[in-house]
Amino acid sequence: MTSARLRWGALLWLLTLQFFVLETIAQTRYDAPYSRIDQVISALGASDSPGRQLMNASFVVQAALILGGALLLRPALRGAAGRVAPLLLGASGLGVLLVGVFPTDGNGTLHTIGAVTYFVGGGLGLIALAYAVRPRSEALGTTVVLLGIVATAATIFFLAGVTGYLGEGGTERAAAYPLPVALALTGAALAWTAGRDAEGSAPGDALRAERAEQETRRAEQARVRDAALEAAAQRSPQSAPARAADREADDGHDIDPDDPWAPTRRS
Repeated sequence: MTSARLRWGALLWLLTLQFFVLETIAQTRYDAPYSRIDQVISALGASDSPGRQLMNASFVVQAALILGGALLLRPALRGAAGRVAPLLLGASGLGVLLVGVFPTDGNGTLHTIGAVTYFVGGGLGLIALAYAVRPRSEALGTTVVLLGIVATAATIFFLAGVTGYLGEGGTERAAAYPLPVALALTGAALAWTAGRDAEGSAPGDALRAERAEQETRRAEQARVRDAALEAAAQRSPQSAPARAADREADDGHDIDPDDPWAPTRRS
């Protein structure tokens, strides 16, 4: 994986924090008093919200950022979790896309499907992502898995209608907010890792590695050549004097003393 691809993917995930900025702006434009505890996020994208276009645009942009980062950073994720995490995060991206395209008072069914897909895919995707980045950073993996657990638990409570003191809006945000926070942390950590690796590799490292590889290759060729020469020496025929002595010995064994026509043995 190239460092440029890693940095671009990390940047996309880092930019998912735009959601908090645009949500706050849309909230300030809301006519009636808006409560993050009692009111859900989708209310900011409804038709009666002055900031609905900004909020729904944020949902769509968020989908592109999540999906783009997952595709670019896929090779940087390790193990089986690294194969599962992009799929779950991709599902959450598609879910938030539906939320932005179909407001809650427009097509409520598709909006609900998108929201549930975002919550479930995001929470489980963070848990998988934590195991995928754990080999790179123990602290990052621990932080991401905790955020994934919080998001998954809040999703269960929100869908079950158990909101308690957090309220409907607070419980929904506990399920929705961990994803952009965790993606931004992961993006920043991966970008920092790429920069550290680039600084750690001096210009002469590649040349030294190439020379070492050439030395290893020459040593292997010499070993193969020596083995071939040794095997050939073991298979080589006897010397000329040894062959002559062998023939005389064979001739002596072949002479029959009772045969009057047999040649006389030379002493």
